[in-house]
Amino acid sequence: MAFRADEAERNGIEKALGYLVPKGVDPATREECKNTILDIIDECGPVVSAYPSWHPIVSYNKEVRSPVTTPGERCGYKGLDHTIYFVNGFITCPYTDGKSVMSSVDTINNSLRPEIAYLSAEKLDVNLYNSGTASILVRCHWGKLGPNKTIPKSLALPLLLERELLGWEDADYGETWETMRPYFLGMPHGSRSSLFLDQETGQALKKIWNAIIQTGMYGPIMVGR
Repeated sequence: MAFRADEAERNGIEKALGYLVPKGVDPATREECKNTILDIIDECGPVVSAYPSWHPIVSYNKEVRSPVTTPGERCGYKGLDHTIYFVNGFITCPYTDGKSVMSSVDTINNSLRPEIAYLSAEKLDVNLYNSGTASILVRCHWGKLGPNKTIPKSLALPLLLERELLGWEDADYGETWETMRPYFLGMPHGSRSSLFLDQETGQALKKIWNAIIQTGMYGPIMVGR
């Protein structure tokens, strides 16, 4: 089935509103929460279910052979709960004051290069998900983005290479594009594009990855896995 970005974006809006707008609140509060979520989607991009493993939001991960595609303890975050992801940010709603989330973002930022991308975290004035939770918005700020907030190949390709080239010494075999594309494109995705990357960038990543595994640097290519 072809990847339909517009459909994926619409489904993402429904998911975010259905999950983050608290149940049982008065109409005015409900409308305020809805408008806050829609404003964040407009700023941070569409709702997604997973990030490319090289994305700054999840790249603080020392286990090269075990990629991470969603924010959590393995990539440095503390205190996340009830979370919705966007292309360049996420909202998390813990039953705490959220300070551990914001502190962990500061730690992750120490590993990032601000001229390429950095993270920020703030506590929102509205209570999303539940009236008893804090609402923390984590944003990824890029130095440069492509049309429609997609990540250009001038950033995506070097970030992918920086991450994947670290693992060549310990690799047993090379993984095909079909196996690796969820980790490289994020989710949802098609054969060469996603809500993170347009077709041109996805094709460039596929071309380079195929050339890399053909060198044999990771070992024999694993087919049918």
